[in-house]
Amino acid sequence: MRVMMEETFGPVVGIMPVDSDDEAIRLMNDSPYGLTAAVWTNDESAALTIGAQIETGTVFMNRCDYLDPALAWTGVKNTGRGCSLSVLGFDALTRPKSFHLRTV
Repeated sequence: MRVMMEETFGPVVGIMPVDSDDEAIRLMNDSPYGLTAAVWTNDESAALTIGAQIETGTVFMNRCDYLDPALAWTGVKNTGRGCSLSVLGFDALTRPKSFHLRTV
């Protein structure tokens, strides 16, 4: 289904029953896109374990509606390149310049 495979920008959520976390991870990664994913659980350790295996730039636990300016906003696969927000985003948009001055 397109809603499960493509990036959908709107008030839409795809819900699908799975038999295991491994199946959920496999299905989530079976997409050419990878901007965000949300893991809904009361177990923070499970969210971190599952999130580490999901091919996205951002993983949310029990939410999907917040951008933290301190965290990098980036995608993988065909979601785009580059990074915004955070120090990493600032660094991507600036060019440092070094001066080596030796006085007499």
